[in-house]
Amino acid sequence: MRRLQHPSTGPDDPDSPRSAPVGNVPAELNRFVGRATELAALGGLLEESRLVTVVGVAGVGKTRCAGRVAALTEKRYCDGVWLAELSPVREAGLLEHAVVEALGLTDHTGRPPRTVLVEHLRERRALLVLDGFEHLVEGCADLVRELLRRAPGLQVLAAGRRPLLVDGEVTFTLAPMCDEDAVELFAERARSVRPDREPTAGDRAATLELCHRLDGIPLALELAAGRLRALSVDQVLLRLDDRFRLLTGGSRGAPPRHRALRTAIGWSHELCTPEQRLLWARLSVFAGQFDLEAAEYICGGAGLPADAVLDVLEELLAQSVVEREDGVTGTRYRLLESVREYGAEWLAAAGDTRRMRRRHRDWFLGLATWCELDWFSPRQAEVAARIDAELPNLRRAMECSMESPDEVHLAHHLAGSLWFYWAGCGRLSEGRYWLEHVLEEPTPYDASRLKVLWVLGYVAVLQGDAVGAISALQECREEAERSGDATATAYAVHRTGCLAIVTDDPARAEELLREALGRYREIGELNSNVVMAQVELAMAVAFQGDLDAAADICEEVRELCEDHGERWALAYALYVLAYAALRRGLPERARRMLGECLSIGRTFDDLLVTALSLELLALVTAVEGDAGEAAVLQGAAERIWPSVGLPLFGSVYFGRPRVECEEQVRRKLGDAAYEAGLRAGRRLDRAAVVERALGGGGGRERRDTPGAESGPSAGGTRRPAASRMTGRGGPERW
Repeated sequence: MRRLQHPSTGPDDPDSPRSAPVGNVPAELNRFVGRATELAALGGLLEESRLVTVVGVAGVGKTRCAGRVAALTEKRYCDGVWLAELSPVREAGLLEHAVVEALGLTDHTGRPPRTVLVEHLRERRALLVLDGFEHLVEGCADLVRELLRRAPGLQVLAAGRRPLLVDGEVTFTLAPMCDEDAVELFAERARSVRPDREPTAGDRAATLELCHRLDGIPLALELAAGRLRALSVDQVLLRLDDRFRLLTGGSRGAPPRHRALRTAIGWSHELCTPEQRLLWARLSVFAGQFDLEAAEYICGGAGLPADAVLDVLEELLAQSVVEREDGVTGTRYRLLESVREYGAEWLAAAGDTRRMRRRHRDWFLGLATWCELDWFSPRQAEVAARIDAELPNLRRAMECSMESPDEVHLAHHLAGSLWFYWAGCGRLSEGRYWLEHVLEEPTPYDASRLKVLWVLGYVAVLQGDAVGAISALQECREEAERSGDATATAYAVHRTGCLAIVTDDPARAEELLREALGRYREIGELNSNVVMAQVELAMAVAFQGDLDAAADICEEVRELCEDHGERWALAYALYVLAYAALRRGLPERARRMLGECLSIGRTFDDLLVTALSLELLALVTAVEGDAGEAAVLQGAAERIWPSVGLPLFGSVYFGRPRVECEEQVRRKLGDAAYEAGLRAGRRLDRAAVVERALGGGGGRERRDTPGAESGPSAGGTRRPAASRMTGRGGPERW
């Protein structure tokens, strides 16, 4: 059946996807007010300098102005405007990981994240916005210096309380709002609080005085506006006057605007009830967002019963102390950083910081444990999204456990429990950072430390680091056998078998994997790791030529996955089944299975299964007669592999489909057209190539032989036929 493609689009085509602004700068949730002069000045500085840093006192609006300038200038940057929020990052070693994450990069290799950033940005024209870097200023300055030196098309817009002091930096000091803008901001936020209230003639004078007393600082104005739910403007002004005398804030030598902001926050704090102040202080232990259940467990207790947390939280929301954010994981909350810091000071003054940090740690330790168990269920995608949202808090929990030698084993437990996130959700690089970090502290070889070792070995296998994998797995097995830990022994054997597959020893892999599966049966272990051991056994068997046995194993895996709602491991089983189907002369069946592999890989951001599926799909496409499209798919896979590790693990067995595909396509197209197809594929980002491979979008009828220079079209190609299903709900059997 013939399928359709989009026409080719070039970089100057206004309808091309690349002409649309790209990046991750969030949309504004309320109206941006004033600052026209400042925005124009910042826009002009970005035309003249590659590094512009917006500095000013806390609460003056640096973040909002930087985000606004980024949104207004995004069309200048063909490769996007990217915001990295650094205030939740407490560990200096995670700075570069946070920037990698902000850029939407997924890298499974052992390369340092700085190398990933440099290679990604080297030939791109992009704007990187760094917000809240003050506590990481030295590391941030060093990173920015290298990125600007190595990526000539990059510009950086930073926002913080101090400059980076990097050569070529232009510093822009953001002053408080002028009277006109301050009054307009206060009035705008007041309308959002009391939309039914019409301001009186006397409100104008009172508002102007209020803006003067708060020095035109936006955060202070917004906190004051939040009090209009209960007070008039005159009452706010009178109470603010009382709080100025009570809370001057800061040292006598501190800038007045520092004291003004502290006074505004302190005044809001003083207007809170004792329960509200207590919750405010306790909420300061969170990093980034949090949900209601976590707040109730962590913050409930003496002075504030858990069942009262919701009511008090709603009161803090009404006063603009807490912000609400809705996303894929539901309703979540956040403290603005200045507000969080103020609460943390009160928590410290009460001598309750350590206890609250431990409660925070315990909650997220329990969350990770629950998510590990729930990963082997129909809720896999929800678990992945939940861990993604909680990552800043999980980092803080690991940091807390590393502060005391007696609690390092809890950091081991947490880092090891997240194996499914490190390996299954595109976080290999950060996972390896934490796994190695928690092992730095010498501790006894208990179950939690042994788990970290086998997880580290697994991560190293997937990164293509055979030396690192062997070191961790041998240590794990030796200590597990010495201590009689049957579970750790089984996992060490399993992952050693996995290493044998990618290093082209399928016979040894089969021996080890059968041993591991026997050990799993003896101890009653059943989870995604065990299922993956079966898939890896099928791979080892298939590579030795027994396709029937491999297919039988993967059919059993498919049934098991359907019974438990497992999707991540299912993708790898379908890959093996597709491999077998193609060898049996059933390319259309292989295509359907690979389409499902790509869909699952997209759900979990699993680059490995995505790259493997594209490689095999390229051969399927060549067998079906579309040599030009096969070349494009190979080029797209080539672009992904550097972020996974050694292409196709350097394996003869995994690499065989690529070699066969290249031979067929070169023979049909010739060298020039084949190379043109590869170049066209390399230009496609991962989202575009997955959508293309899945056949989204329609378009003109595909060509079998693209021209040497024009290459295959950039639109969608094949739309997979709907899979016929068995009574079990899975794709049909052979």
